[in-house]
Amino acid sequence: MTKKQDSKVKNTKKPNMGDMIQIIKGEAKGKKGKVIVLRDNSVIVEIGVNTKTDEPIKTVVNHKNYKLI
Repeated sequence: MTKKQDSKVKNTKKPNMGDMIQIIKGEAKGKKGKVIVLRDNSVIVEIGVNTKTDEPIKTVVNHKNYKLI
């Protein structure tokens, strides 16, 4: 990596488990959710609960497609 790319990676603030994020791109755009699992290139987020089955609604979001709130 060049110094310019390396500084961009260091400045990117990644969430921890339990943090709230807002999705800014994709099918779930505008929804807010709680981070359940943190991966290298993405996070798994719980964005709601299915009322019929009481199961959590989860989705996978790339790091560049959300912002911390």
